[in-house]
Amino acid sequence: MRVTRDIPVRARDGVVLRTDHYAPAAPDAPTVLIRTPYGRGGPLRLLGRLLAARGQHAVIQSCRGTGGSGGTFAPLVHERDDGSDTLDWLRRQPWWAGALGMFGVSYQGFAQWALAADAGDDLRAMVAVVTASATRDSTYAGESFALDTVLTWAELLHAQTVPWLARQWELKRGQPRLAAALEHLPLADADRVATGVTIPFFQEWLRHHTPDAPYWRTRVFADRVARVRAPVIMVTGWHDIFLPAQLDDHATLRAAGARPRLVIGPWTHGSPGLFVAALREGLAWLDTHLAPAGRRARESAATPVRLYVGGRGGGWRDLPDWPPPAVDTAWHLHPGGELATRPPVPSTPDEFRYDPADPTPSLGGPLLVAQRAGAFDNRRVEARPDVLTYTSAPLSRPVEVIGPVRADIHVRGELPYLDVFVRLCDVDRRGRSWNVCDGLVRVTPERFPADPSGALRVPVPLWPTAYRFAAGHRLRVQVSGGAHPRWARNPGSGESLGTAVTLRAGWRQVFHDPERPSALVLPVVHCGSAQDSCL
Repeated sequence: MRVTRDIPVRARDGVVLRTDHYAPAAPDAPTVLIRTPYGRGGPLRLLGRLLAARGQHAVIQSCRGTGGSGGTFAPLVHERDDGSDTLDWLRRQPWWAGALGMFGVSYQGFAQWALAADAGDDLRAMVAVVTASATRDSTYAGESFALDTVLTWAELLHAQTVPWLARQWELKRGQPRLAAALEHLPLADADRVATGVTIPFFQEWLRHHTPDAPYWRTRVFADRVARVRAPVIMVTGWHDIFLPAQLDDHATLRAAGARPRLVIGPWTHGSPGLFVAALREGLAWLDTHLAPAGRRARESAATPVRLYVGGRGGGWRDLPDWPPPAVDTAWHLHPGGELATRPPVPSTPDEFRYDPADPTPSLGGPLLVAQRAGAFDNRRVEARPDVLTYTSAPLSRPVEVIGPVRADIHVRGELPYLDVFVRLCDVDRRGRSWNVCDGLVRVTPERFPADPSGALRVPVPLWPTAYRFAAGHRLRVQVSGGAHPRWARNPGSGESLGTAVTLRAGWRQVFHDPERPSALVLPVVHCGSAQDSCL
C-alpha cells in the first residue's frame, strides 16, 4: 500500500481539512471515508492499513478545528458541508472508482449521517457504530441534561490540545478537575473548572435546552435518514449512551423499506469488545457491499438482527427484525416494596425525600467512559433513604425480556420541579442487584397534568434491553429522584439549567393503588406457558 499524510483538502470557505490516504495496490478500488475529530493516529491508522490491505482506498480526515485541520470545531455545524466538499474532492481524484463506503464510531457516525443523504448513488455502504443521526434527544434524555456524557466529552476534546505528559499526569491522578466540575454549580462554570477554558458548545447546549430550540434544527439529521438507500450496518451495545437514538434510526430505515443490519452486544460506549466487533462486522460489511454486484448477491445473507441476551442462559441470538414479537407484561409496584404481576390493591403511597445538595448518585449504566459504565452491584445505592425499591418473589422459571422497556410512575411532589428515575435490576441468589436498564424524566409544572389529588402520571422510557432473568432470581425496580452526575441534578427551584444555584429539597410520594397503578412494563418473549407460571 501507499500512504500519503496531511493532504490539504480545501472546503468551500477556504478552510483546509487535513487528510490521510491509504492507497491499495489494486486499480479501480472503492473508497472508504472516515471523518473524525479525534486525530488520525492510533486505531484509525490501524483501520486505514486494514482497509487498504483489503483492496480499498482509506481516506481519513480530521474534522475542522481538530487534528491539524483549520477552522474552529463546532459540533455538528460543518459536517454536512465539509463532508460534501470532501466527496467532491474524492470524485476529482484519478484513483476514484465511483464507489464510496463510510465507517464511523460515535461522532464519526454523526459525520456519516450528515453526508449520507447527499452522497447519491456513489454511496454503497455505511458502518455506523454506537452513533445516531440526531444527538439532541440523547443530550437531553427525558428533558434533563446528560451532564456526565457532555462534560466528559468536552474535557476529552480539550485534552487533545494539551501536552501529552500533562494529560498523562491528569489521568494518573484520576481526573480530579473533571470530578470537581461534575459536582460544581452553576453548570455554566463547569467547563472552566474541568479544563481551565470556556468551551463554546458546552455553553450553547446549556442555553438551548428546550425541546423547541431552533438551535438544534440544523444540528440533527434524523429527517434525512429515510433518504439513504445504501446498505447500513449498525453496531451498538446495551449500555451505550446513544442506543435509543440509534434504534430510532433503525426504525426509520425499516419504515422506508430498507434492510439495515443491527448488531447489539454486551458492550458500553468505549469497551474493547465493541472495538473488536466493529472491526469484524464493519470490515465484512464493506467487503460485501463494495464488491462487484455478482459477489454482493452471493455474500449478503447475514441475518438482519443479531443481539446478545444478557443474564444466565442468554447468549447470541439471530432475529428477523427488531423488536421481536413480545407480550407487554406489567409488573406493578405494591406496598411493602413488592413487585408483582397481579393488579394493585388499595394502599398508601411510599415516600422519600430528595435533596439536590446530596443528590442520589448514578452507578454504572450507559456512560461515555467504559470503565465506569455497564452493570454494577447496586446494593449501596439501594440502601440510601432516597431510593425506593420494589422486588419480586424468586422466579420459578426464567423470564426472557427483549425490546423496549417503559414505566408509568404516579408521583406527587412537595415541589413542582422534580425528576423521576427508574431502574430495572436483576437480583441474583446472593442478593446482588445488577442494573439491566433505566431511564429518567424531568417534570415541570406544565409538562404532566395532575389529577385532583395532585398526583402526576409520569411515563418513563427506559433503555431497551435483551435479558434473561434466571429461575431463582428476582426482578427489582428502583424509583428515585435522580442519578447524578449521569444526569444533572434537579435543583428543585425551577431555575435555568446553566445558572441554577438554589437547591431545594422536597418529599416525593409514589402511588401504587388501583386508581394510580405505578408499574414497569416489560416485553416478555418467554415465560413458561403463562405469566403467573414465572412466579
